[in-house]
Amino acid sequence: MCVEAVPPPSGRLTRRGVLAGAAALAGTVAAAAPAAAASDRDAAPSGGRASRGAPRGGTLVIEGGTLLDPATGEVTEDAVVVIEDGTVRAAGPRGSVAVPRGADTLDAHGRWVLPGLVDAHIHLSTAAEARDAVRQGATSARSGSTSFYQDIAVRELARHSPALAPRLTAAGVFVTPDLGETVLADPDLTPLARLADGVRSAEALRRVVEVNVARGADVIKTRVNERAGLPEQDPLTQVYSHEQLSEIVGAARRRGKGVLCHSYSERGCHDAVTAGIRSLEHGVFVGERTLGEMRRRGTYFTPTLTAIAGLADSADPVLAERGRTYLPVLERAVLAAHELGVPLAAGTDSSGGTVRPIGREVELMHAAGLSALDAIRTATTGAARLLGLDRTAGRLARGFAGDAILLDGDPLADVTLLKRPVRVVRAGLAL
Repeated sequence: MCVEAVPPPSGRLTRRGVLAGAAALAGTVAAAAPAAAASDRDAAPSGGRASRGAPRGGTLVIEGGTLLDPATGEVTEDAVVVIEDGTVRAAGPRGSVAVPRGADTLDAHGRWVLPGLVDAHIHLSTAAEARDAVRQGATSARSGSTSFYQDIAVRELARHSPALAPRLTAAGVFVTPDLGETVLADPDLTPLARLADGVRSAEALRRVVEVNVARGADVIKTRVNERAGLPEQDPLTQVYSHEQLSEIVGAARRRGKGVLCHSYSERGCHDAVTAGIRSLEHGVFVGERTLGEMRRRGTYFTPTLTAIAGLADSADPVLAERGRTYLPVLERAVLAAHELGVPLAAGTDSSGGTVRPIGREVELMHAAGLSALDAIRTATTGAARLLGLDRTAGRLARGFAGDAILLDGDPLADVTLLKRPVRVVRAGLAL
């Protein structure tokens, strides 16, 4: 079959067709209104107007907490953060920040205040999952793909109702040899179902990238190895060659998009990195040669330690053994990457209706040998740079997004506190 003969995908489907269908699949139409209503009924922060569930455009002051700036490591006691129209207008010690009259106030005395966290690898397919991610502290995220463009709908939900979803970089559908039911996600993908060898030819690979971009994807997700989470698959089996990966990367670059790549074997990791991917996902058996190449190219490493650790708890003996075997190998790879200067980003790889706290990934980064501050940076400044949000997320400084988490103690002394934020602020809305 000649895929090139198929007319290019129509961009008109992006908003009206794909977003409507994806929104229905994600449950956003049914879930948004009850969530907003419930938010309005909740108790408000102390002082000023009731701000929980209030529309964007108000002012929120977080006052009295200990503020941590992950970029510098600076700790400010009795700090004040002023958020107006969803953006930080001022942050610093009390006395140096002017507090607007009549502003809502969130009392943070006795608590630590950090910027909202970033989950750089998560699969959000429903409105409920999106809300869970925010409430566990992930106020920004990057999708690891969805089956029917649900992540694009979640991204749009976040733009008009930020309390309901994290700021999301959407990946659309997976560029993988076997699209499975995903061929039904888009009329322009259905011709690929007739390919006897699956999505492997240069034309077919370019086609999936083109359709993704036409439908509004921000990044492209592909794989080089089979999955670790399926007992019948061998994660060391390579499914795309260096040439095929280069075709995907080239098609994405021509449209201004980066590529994240699911990987496990050293050969697969090396092929993906040298093909020009933006970030290596999982990468359990990545070797020193490839890590050196990643440092040279500025390729990010998103190890998803949470997902690998979770395999050890599986009822399936094959998966449990993989988890027990892979986790220490991956921990050593993470520490080696950090020591070499490879940029790291935290990602949980949450999927299937269960959203794991991004704080768990920070905890595992620390357990792998990173200092507490460096581990926190993987879910703040580091992940923000990967997503192109380095002037938006990862800090509570003037001009950055008004996203914050409040903790019951010092995360530099106990990173596990990040798994249990006591309050979350999203775009100036206290949840």
